[in-house]
Amino acid sequence: MADRLTPERRSWNMSRIRGKNTKPEMLVRRFLHAKGYRYRLHGMASGGKLPGRPDLVFASRRKVIFINGCFWHFHECRVGQHAPKANADFWETKRNTTRKRDAEQRLQLEASGWDVLTLWECELKNLTRLEHRLDEFLSAG
Repeated sequence: MADRLTPERRSWNMSRIRGKNTKPEMLVRRFLHAKGYRYRLHGMASGGKLPGRPDLVFASRRKVIFINGCFWHFHECRVGQHAPKANADFWETKRNTTRKRDAEQRLQLEASGWDVLTLWECELKNLTRLEHRLDEFLSAG
């Protein structure tokens, strides 16, 4: 199916997609704050910025959480596996680069002694499972 938008309009739409304060991130932040957890935002720890700039940083626990969009970070789910047909080579390169960068940043954090949890956008639909996963991650030694 051909894109119904002009290249200029598509470019404008894509430029409005942001990496901070997204709906999935805000959902997790509100949820954790209501449960009494306190955190720093966007990779800030007392020593400066962390690799990959995690969405949530629990410095005293040495734990970080990334909240990733399935499409942008190439998740294994249906949304993450959807490949745009327009400019396919560009998107494949971009998404593979993102996946590789995510893995490298995770390794850097783990090598520095941080525990890392990645939450995917598709996983946020089941709030009971999300609550269990977050409690398990944050309460573990």
